[in-house]
Amino acid sequence: MLAEVAATDISIVRQANSFKESAEVAQEGAKAAKVARQQIEKSTGKSAISKLNAKNTGQRRLENN
Repeated sequence: MLAEVAATDISIVRQANSFKESAEVAQEGAKAAKVARQQIEKSTGKSAISKLNAKNTGQRRLENN
């Protein structure tokens, strides 16, 4: 979901009109999401990828240590 939001914001700023421009924006959005995922994984020491449905990720409960 982050890639789509990033790509949309980049597209609005750049005012991408052609297919080529839109493809470049999509790739940049994907790169931004990848960097964010890697940073989350580095910070938590866990994989950011889960089998949970995106609709349910906000419903996860924090584990008590």
